[in-house]
Amino acid sequence: MIAVRNKTAIPAVSIPMTRYLACAALLAFSTPALAQDENDYRVRVGLGAMVQPVFIGSEDFQVRPIVDADFAKGTNPFGFGSPDDPIGVKLFSKNGFSVGPAVNLQRKRSVSDLDLPLKKVPTTFEGGGFVQYMAGESFRIRADLRKGFGGHDGLLGSVGADYVSRDGDRYVFAIGPRVLFSDSKFQRAYFGVSPADSVTSGLPQYRPSGGIYALAATSSLSYQLSSRWGIFGYGRYERLVGDAAKSPVIRDLGSRNQLSGGIGLNYTFIIKR
Repeated sequence: MIAVRNKTAIPAVSIPMTRYLACAALLAFSTPALAQDENDYRVRVGLGAMVQPVFIGSEDFQVRPIVDADFAKGTNPFGFGSPDDPIGVKLFSKNGFSVGPAVNLQRKRSVSDLDLPLKKVPTTFEGGGFVQYMAGESFRIRADLRKGFGGHDGLLGSVGADYVSRDGDRYVFAIGPRVLFSDSKFQRAYFGVSPADSVTSGLPQYRPSGGIYALAATSSLSYQLSSRWGIFGYGRYERLVGDAAKSPVIRDLGSRNQLSGGIGLNYTFIIKR
């Protein structure tokens, strides 16, 4: 998820929500069809809002922006990607198999996010790679592995599968399970209690090991209102398990159940060649 800021100051204008929605709907259904050929590139950009836990294991929520971008050549449909995928680029793709780099920003945990003084975990840049297999248009298996830099410094990844139902770009619905795993560095950053933290917080010392730390399920839907305008949304449920679930940080200050979801509007345009 990427925060977007306007570089130009715009005076605040009060517009009734019903009028805004009516204008948006009129614009969506009155836009002419896109004219294109096989050499053109279609670009779809989306912006919306999502609700997610403040940090991994938190029982509190925050609202953050969603930014999405997809590319397709000619009349080919946009490729499928799940909203919870790390950002990836396909460097090699053949016979349904794809491989490429993957990056992600792991959200921070501040001292003020907890009721007790525990060591903060800075925002972490994660870099690594992914491998994916797409069986036709209706089934996908994907795995990724990433290393954290500048924050938790751990190694983590996920393995997941998706059932995909689609009618070209008119609608795409997907649902599937996830298994999340990590090394001990990652788990100790978010779920551990060091001797120093135990003294300041009163929580018992806790030193989790690596392994599977969560199971999850994700569902998403995108729907084109016209050739240019569309809507998209997703929902995700994650359940902390293993050493993560036994952590006093989670038992006393957080929650094993992690819910998130979002909705947005996208716009498609053509780059002529």
